Amino acid sequence: MPSGERQRRGRVAEERALDLLQEGGLKLLARNVRFRVGELDLVMQDHETIVFVEVRFRSPSRYGGAASSITAAKQQRLIRAAACWMRQQFRAAEPASRFDVVTLDGATVGWIKDAFGVSGPL
Repeated sequence: MPSGERQRRGRVAEERALDLLQEGGLKLLARNVRFRVGELDLVMQDHETIVFVEVRFRSPSRYGGAASSITAAKQQRLIRAAACWMRQQFRAAEPASRFDVVTLDGATVGWIKDAFGVSGPL
């Protein structure tokens, strides 16, 4: 698939994810935040909790679903990027945070709350 088409599909998937999250009561704080260590698709707020959301899209594939593409290495990049964002935004005590994943497998959309985490502060 050409890179332009992949980016367009990614934007559409991200919009669908954002709609789902906002319907679930979350508030958008930032999107597509890039750091040297990684990128954050969506940064949301759920009451007092900061939610870092990874959006994964896969057309039906023999290589597994969208959720299976969140490898341990990808999780570590997200955790490092989230730590950068938290340090940038909060000088004093950081609020609670979690990592959610929104999966789009073809037409099926899923929201995995607290999909993975870290022990202790970011």
